[in-house]
Amino acid sequence: MGVVRLSGSDARRIAESILRFRPGHEWTPWTVTLAELSGVDQVVAAFFAAPRSYTAEDLVEISCHGSPVILRFCVERACAAGARLAEPGEFTLRAYVNGRIDLPQAEAVRDLIEATTLYQARVAAQQVEGSVSKRIRPIKEQLVELIALLEAGIDFAEDDISVAPLEEILRRLSLMEQALAALASTFDYGKMVHSGITLAIVGRPNVGKSSLFNRLLEQDRAIVTDIPGTTRDLVSEVAAIRGIPVKFVDTAGIRTGQDLVETLGIERSYQAMADADLTLVVLDLAAPIHPDDLALLERAKNQGRWILVGNKADLPRAAELTEDCISVSALTGEGIGRLRDEIAPTTSREQESGFITSIRHERLLRESLEALAQAGKAAEFGIPHEMLLLDLYAALRPLDAITGATTADDILNRIFSTFCIGK
Repeated sequence: MGVVRLSGSDARRIAESILRFRPGHEWTPWTVTLAELSGVDQVVAAFFAAPRSYTAEDLVEISCHGSPVILRFCVERACAAGARLAEPGEFTLRAYVNGRIDLPQAEAVRDLIEATTLYQARVAAQQVEGSVSKRIRPIKEQLVELIALLEAGIDFAEDDISVAPLEEILRRLSLMEQALAALASTFDYGKMVHSGITLAIVGRPNVGKSSLFNRLLEQDRAIVTDIPGTTRDLVSEVAAIRGIPVKFVDTAGIRTGQDLVETLGIERSYQAMADADLTLVVLDLAAPIHPDDLALLERAKNQGRWILVGNKADLPRAAELTEDCISVSALTGEGIGRLRDEIAPTTSREQESGFITSIRHERLLRESLEALAQAGKAAEFGIPHEMLLLDLYAALRPLDAITGATTADDILNRIFSTFCIGK
């Protein structure tokens, strides 16, 4: 099935000009009607009346059979009757402009379209429902309330408006900072959900990197043999762990190269470590620890996030370690579940409905936090409220960039409704 959507004040007129309805047909909002498309197809037309439609305009959806020929014919007939082709993203843009959704919801629609895992789609769907805005809105309300309080004390001093003492101002600022910092900190997890991670599997030859690679992918993707140096180049594959896209990169065994090809492969292994978001350093638990194992682990520590994995846990153990290690067996599957949990941890944030997945949102929240911190310092030093307000407005602007602008009328309405000035 395919759907042709018409949005705007002429949506019903255009639909009536290209479809043949039964005698006496009348448009009833949020109902469907059978119709005929120029003797070519029997279709279903649904009408959504403004403002309770996706675009907050009158909207007609014509559901045709899925033939591209029929859909193209329907679009051509609609354009001939006065419609025009929508620009990319225009339906969602209209929804935003008409106040049907806010900017985070509009961005979430894009994320929902681009989702590659079911969990990504669920998170995006929650954000389309306004999960991010719901977390930011109370903080923004508190900030606007504090601004209104200080503005009232400045502009209407003759009316004996009581401005909160320093302790109250600092208390309010602290609560807002804590809430914003908690929300901004969710980006570490949200970034993984949104963009996925790249994981490099490194180790000496024959520690079982390729076997572990295949086990994590649950398919035989890399060649596995007992011959050291089998893997000469990078082998990569994408799979989902806990709903998070993970690009696995199997690398050449790291040792003193036996020939030019293997040496080049080892150099690429080092580059893969540098480029990865996470490195699995694999060693052989059935063999004594080699100095090359320790050197590789130290390199991984210096480059970022890493996990030490001891493979061949099904064999008698000969390795003695001082570092915490996840023991696994690529052969039997022992410990693989725990390793998956470490790669893509399941935290309370996964159950949380409003974590940040957009780097734009994270940067704006950090910008707002910096301004609130400046406001706190200004208050402690006894800076006049006129100057303190500059920092508060600087904290408000980034939040406006996420959820929509706060107008001067919003501030004035808050002042008058709260303080009953002028009665």
